[in-house]
Formats: sequence, C-alpha cells, structure tokens
Amino acid sequence: MKKRSNENMSISEVLQEFVDHNKLQKGLDKVTVKDVWNQQMGPAIQKYTTAIKLEGSTLYIQLSSSVLREELSYGKEKIVKMLNKELGRELVKKLVLR
Repeated sequence: MKKRSNENMSISEVLQEFVDHNKLQKGLDKVTVKDVWNQQMGPAIQKYTTAIKLEGSTLYIQLSSSVLREELSYGKEKIVKMLNKELGRELVKKLVLR
C-alpha cells in the first residue's frame, strides 16, 4: 500500500496545499479584502461603500458620497498600511477611490 505524504500534516497545512494546488488564492484574497475593508473601516463607511474590487495589487473602492471619498483620499497610504497589516501580508499596493 502506498504511503501518503500528508499523514502528519495539520488541517491548515492541508487546506493551504489544496488552495495552492487548485490556484484559489486570488479568489480568496478578493473575499478577504472585502471582509477586512468592512471590518476596519466600520459601519459608517461601510454604509457608503457600494463596490469593492481587487485587481492585481490595486484595490478599487466605489463610494456613494463624494465628501467621504475626498476625506478618505487624504489618508490613502494609512488605509493601505492598515489593510495590509490586518491581511498579514502586502496584498494591496494602491488604493483607488471612485
């Protein structure tokens, strides 16, 4: 009987191997970024956020309030750092507010 190579692997290692093997990381990143944006920015900003899209390393945020968009544009670098810190890696390099 053939011995399996993953006999002593933890569940997280097995799941990561599955994600890597099936090239699912990009899709997971898109979902994770949406969750982190809503969690970090809070319900007040979440209420005005109409779309969140991650393309490559650019995060596109569509807002329904031009005043809020202008206010957030002053702190783009801080927002990017905060999101990457929460994500645990440098996933977002550029933030575009629409």
